[in-house]
Amino acid sequence: MLIFQILIVLLLIVLNGFFAMSELAIVSARKALLKTMAANGRRGAGRALELAENPGRFLSAVQIGITLIGILAGAVGGSALSEPLGDVLAQIAWVEESADEIAFGLVVAAITYISLVIGELLPKRLALSHAESIAAAVALPMSALARAVSPLVWVLDVSTRFGMRLLRISPSQRSPVTDEEIRGIVHEAAEAGVVEPAEKEMIWGVMRLADRPVEAVMTPRPDIDWIDVGADEVIVREQLRSTTHSRVLVCNGKVDEVLGVVQAKDLLERSLEGKELDLRAVVREVPVVPETMSTLSVLDLFRRSPVHLAAVVDEYGSLMGVVTTSDLTGVIFGELAEHDRAPEQHAVRRPDGSWLLDGGMPVDEAGERLELRKLTGGEGYHTLAGWLIKEFGRLPKVGEAVTWSEWRFEIVDLDGYRIDKVLATPSQQAEPPVE
Repeated sequence: MLIFQILIVLLLIVLNGFFAMSELAIVSARKALLKTMAANGRRGAGRALELAENPGRFLSAVQIGITLIGILAGAVGGSALSEPLGDVLAQIAWVEESADEIAFGLVVAAITYISLVIGELLPKRLALSHAESIAAAVALPMSALARAVSPLVWVLDVSTRFGMRLLRISPSQRSPVTDEEIRGIVHEAAEAGVVEPAEKEMIWGVMRLADRPVEAVMTPRPDIDWIDVGADEVIVREQLRSTTHSRVLVCNGKVDEVLGVVQAKDLLERSLEGKELDLRAVVREVPVVPETMSTLSVLDLFRRSPVHLAAVVDEYGSLMGVVTTSDLTGVIFGELAEHDRAPEQHAVRRPDGSWLLDGGMPVDEAGERLELRKLTGGEGYHTLAGWLIKEFGRLPKVGEAVTWSEWRFEIVDLDGYRIDKVLATPSQQAEPPVE
């Protein structure tokens, strides 16, 4: 009889573990993977997805099962198992008077320990390790249980919804997926070997591209290659020979008066045909976009335009820079080598753990290198140089430094009025940013 009662308690604990495992597996299962499993014909995956989308009735059924099991296990264990153990302890002289209390305490402690391990911790570990497969396996029996106790489930579900209304929480309210969560998933996949490191960088690059306005990726005005439409043919040939670009702006005397763009292949055709290099004859109209336009909108513009270059202007109509498909893809793939030039490295890690950074690199990329997620672009700046000018409140001099979030940023080199190189060094003691 005693063995039978012990088996009943163990069975109840295992059943409790089944409910705990089912609950966590369905709640933590990735819905995208459940959809894929359902599309591939995996039995139970579709039902698991339904339970995950509407967990109210399912959770009520689970709690009914767990609560009933806890009551039965306590009743059976406390009364049935403590009495025979008390009789054994009563034979010991120095515990005879407290034998029943000690026996009850030992039984409760043993049942609690076994319940924690077999009824909670182990099943939940299994659920976290194989959430989707377990969710698909338990979905059908848990749905059947919810239907079997539907009156109680309905009462509990209504009561829960009423409580949520009192707290002014929508039953369907869920936290949106954030960029950090997506990055975390990609990083986890890369560590597991599912995603290659290069793929991880490209995925992050796509996310960066979608968040940036065109002014953050454009080639700035000082770096623009342009040709004066009235220039002598010898000068035009020399400029075309020295440039590394296949498309060059054509302007009327100054860079602000943009006439259009010429493509190297059009000029090559005229040269091969023995014609003079008449820029006006081959100039093409160039799209003009505002500096606040999103990069995705520019990409859509390039899909519809035969010229994959656009002039970027500010609110006053002044030329701020140009953007090309290479600028957009560079955010995703990084800079590619051009002709006989190696791609420029914006960030170089030194043996002592410091970083030599290009002032023109996007500030959010610098934040990723230094693992400073709060280091992002702001209003009026998108580069590391722009952020530093904001921190200093002025154009800093070579050798000046600012400490921010346990990193010390020192100005190493200036190119005119532009911050060219920055040395970022881990700081032992963080100091507040310069106001």
